Amino acid sequence: MEKNSSKTNINWYPGHMAKTKRQIIEDLKLIDVVVEILDARIPISSRNPDIEQWIQNKSKLMVLNKADLAQEEETKKWIQYFKQQKIEAVSVNANSGEGINQAIKKIEEIYQKNQEKYEIKGRIGKAIRVMILGIPNVGKSSFINRLTKKNSATVGNKPGVTRQKQWIRINQNIELLDTPGVLWPKFESEEVALNLAYTGTIKDDVLEVIEIGFSLLKTLVKDYPSNLLERYKLEELEMEEIMAQKDLEENEKILEVMHWIGRKRGAIISGGNVDEDKTAKIILEDFRNGKLGRITLEKI
Repeated sequence: MEKNSSKTNINWYPGHMAKTKRQIIEDLKLIDVVVEILDARIPISSRNPDIEQWIQNKSKLMVLNKADLAQEEETKKWIQYFKQQKIEAVSVNANSGEGINQAIKKIEEIYQKNQEKYEIKGRIGKAIRVMILGIPNVGKSSFINRLTKKNSATVGNKPGVTRQKQWIRINQNIELLDTPGVLWPKFESEEVALNLAYTGTIKDDVLEVIEIGFSLLKTLVKDYPSNLLERYKLEELEMEEIMAQKDLEENEKILEVMHWIGRKRGAIISGGNVDEDKTAKIILEDFRNGKLGRITLEKI
């Protein structure tokens, strides 16, 4: 890779997304409460900015999923942030079920606050109709499966696996409408695009994996060096020596750290050179699976 590379262009808006958007806007007419699923590691980047416009004055709940992969204190700050915006928020680990009951309770509380409005419309005794929204790969299907305590929604590790609209009965009070994950046509910034690439929302097969892995490593060296040292059994003094080299530019230093990790993990090709592609994939997978520890990329 080019040592001085600093900009990565990411563009991805599959054709089916426009159709999905139209369907969501139509279905919102049926909905009482919108639940938006976010990735707790990147609460802002994982929000589709178009959703706010679609739902308008609908009641909503923010669910910060994958909370087990994010720093607990940072997630608490984000929950407070949303509350200051007059938006209810909860943290959840859909894989373990932690926080699911709290999410159900919040949905019921939000509905009750607007109960008088629904009674005027003749909605007395009706189930609360909830729409689950979120971009691909934030864990919507896993969240729904936990709510229903069964494998009702199609789950997969590739972004955009959930395909067809389906109503799912949660309990006596709540019905869920699942929707496919929706990206938006243009990312506001390179930082948002990169955060979505790091977490696997944008498929690796449309990315320059080495560039993405390198960029993530650059962030981790700056903000989470101890996580790298522990995971890859690196020596702190050696890391400090690499970063202190005055004759190297910053990107060259990061490349040295990347090669150092590659050698530690046996990512070597012919001639004893480091396999940068394999090393980048190792770093990305370790981050996505929580093997690098609890990491929040977006902080308040």
